[in-house]
Amino acid sequence: MATDVDGPVTRNTIEAKLREIRGEVDSTAESAKPYLLIAGAVAAVAVVGMAYLLGRRKGKKKTTLVEIRRV
Repeated sequence: MATDVDGPVTRNTIEAKLREIRGEVDSTAESAKPYLLIAGAVAAVAVVGMAYLLGRRKGKKKTTLVEIRRV
């Protein structure tokens, strides 16, 4: 990794580089936020749908059918 610092590394140069990196991370996070919201919504719908379908199946398995016949 090449550096373009000629003199000794000071606290100010480290802080400047960290601010630069943080700005890049913040911009990347802001651009990814809509995708994360969509993925979260899809996951929530999938979980609710699976719970509904599994609940229906379990309810059908335990349902007792009583048949009454007159003789």
